[in-house]
Amino acid sequence: MTDRAGRMISALTAMGLLFGSVALPSPGLADAGPYLAARQATMDRTFPELAVYATRALAGDPDNPVLLESVISSRISMGDFDAVKGYASLLKQIEPDNQIAAMAHLTLLARSGDYEGLVVALDEGESISAVVDGLMRAWAHVGLGNMSGALDLFDQGAGMGQGFENFGAYNKGLALALVGDYEGALATLSQPNMPQSRFSVIARMEILSQLERNEEALALLNDSFGEGPLDLELEHLREALAEGEAVPFDVVHSARDGIADVFFAVASALDGGLDDAYTLLYARIAEALRPEEASYVLSVATLLERLENYDLANQALDRIPADDPAFPVASLARAEALRSSGKTEASLEVLRQLAKSHPELDEAHTALGDALRRQEDYSDAVKAYSVVIDRHQPPTRGQWPLYFTRGTAYERMGEWDKAEADLRQALALEPDQPRVLNYLGYSYLEMKTNLDEAMEMIRKAVEARPEDGYITDSLAWGLYRLRRYDEAVEPMERAVELMPVDPIINDHLGDVYWAVGREREARFQWRRALSFEPEEDEANRIRKKLDIGLDRVLSEEGEEPTRGGNDG
Repeated sequence: MTDRAGRMISALTAMGLLFGSVALPSPGLADAGPYLAARQATMDRTFPELAVYATRALAGDPDNPVLLESVISSRISMGDFDAVKGYASLLKQIEPDNQIAAMAHLTLLARSGDYEGLVVALDEGESISAVVDGLMRAWAHVGLGNMSGALDLFDQGAGMGQGFENFGAYNKGLALALVGDYEGALATLSQPNMPQSRFSVIARMEILSQLERNEEALALLNDSFGEGPLDLELEHLREALAEGEAVPFDVVHSARDGIADVFFAVASALDGGLDDAYTLLYARIAEALRPEEASYVLSVATLLERLENYDLANQALDRIPADDPAFPVASLARAEALRSSGKTEASLEVLRQLAKSHPELDEAHTALGDALRRQEDYSDAVKAYSVVIDRHQPPTRGQWPLYFTRGTAYERMGEWDKAEADLRQALALEPDQPRVLNYLGYSYLEMKTNLDEAMEMIRKAVEARPEDGYITDSLAWGLYRLRRYDEAVEPMERAVELMPVDPIINDHLGDVYWAVGREREARFQWRRALSFEPEEDEANRIRKKLDIGLDRVLSEEGEEPTRGGNDG
């Protein structure tokens, strides 16, 4: 990490955007409400509320740099760059080297195409990070038509360090292609140490096509992404290359696009390594500079969803038009964001419309099936899964999850013959798959059939996933079903260790304790299970066990008691 990036994180930490610690109001201020509300919004990661309350707090403390940073950063996180200009200018006056102010001001200059102003601002010391500053300056010279100066600046990028050693060469290659020097661009992007990303491979394919070398471009596509089905963008590229079309170079269309790609590349490099709120700032800037680039929008939406700003995520995704190759991916992401925010019906409708508008898209039907299964609409879930299963015959190994999920839906519908056939097919495609072994084995245990095979399946699943509490529970419950109560104690206790707040597993441990005569511990586990809010029918049964004991409950249910006539 660069020193500048470290300082940026320190600034974000100070304002609470990363770790939830907005400065409390000073005793001299009359109204602490906006400060406290801003603090809560920061802790909740709700950027719109943070923007509102930090702005209100500024009315009473207009020169507070922490509040100014909060307003600017929250507005950037919302994608509202039109609202930050005045705040950035004021913050720059108070703290000339403030990174948040520079991030806002430099972005506004780049967005407006004021490359001369961008160079001046960088020369005067406005700075985000060494990597970003250097590449922005180089692209600004491209925008000014000064290619010789730009190429020199890109070459200086070889010394950037911090994992960004090849950024200069990569951006140089894009700039050369932008001005039509395809031979120079290809040579630059084909250097042995050049990291391979989706964008860099697409850039090389497009450059090869412009050089009338479509066969090489097609080979590069297949070598990089495989010869099987790909996403719509790559499928369109493959089709155009195969038909001999001259695919245009459009990885970047302008110097502004080049600057956007810098911010997107940094966001991609930071993703998962630093706080999502910090990464989001870079992703939002990339999106602001090139709002039509769907991959930038998807990156922003992913980060917003992880930060639980679902409405903002959906606002971003809604901008991807239906004719964009990324629309199906955006629709799937939109459905997930809606589901995560509790808008289940809206999520289902998005998936239904996607399956209708893109009937050839397997992912649409599979996602719809998963969503319907979560809603316990197993009949329609089966129909959705069957669309994909029926079109891919004979099945391949990679389709085992489809048979598994359809099998679980059939099992929930009470159609065991169909469920068993699907689960067996899943195992035939992916032998010894732990999830399938566990589900099929546990189902046999519950039906009290094929018990020896069931235990063999579950033991294999436990060997494959010894840290899985549900699978360990299945093993212990199988031993309980076989009335091998003493043997069931250790694995059931292990299952509770692995899944300590699961109501069913705690309930099972209570039953096992009861069966071996440890009644006080059994009642403790049943009460513990109730505290974890099981389904109502399960909760009623547990209460009944606490009232009259497990054996009497089993007798009333027509089952054999664990210990004869003991009534608890």
